[in-house]
Amino acid sequence: MAMTTKRRFTDEFRREAVALWETSGRMQTEVAAELGIMPTMLRRWQRKQQEGSAPPTGRAAKPPVSVMTSPADQASEIA
Repeated sequence: MAMTTKRRFTDEFRREAVALWETSGRMQTEVAAELGIMPTMLRRWQRKQQEGSAPPTGRAAKPPVSVMTSPADQASEIA
């Protein structure tokens, strides 16, 4: 059995590959074949980028502030 080595890709290559896929309008399999990678890699890289750009969540994050007034305030305003 032939021994294979794990290929490493730079962050820049990953970002550009995902950008190519998202902006080209082509299928994931087409872009992956052109780049010589597995289609699942593109999906994984895309997901990782989306998670990295998402706003922080958890205990440290402040809850969203509601701009809606209470029903009582709305009723008094209408009256």
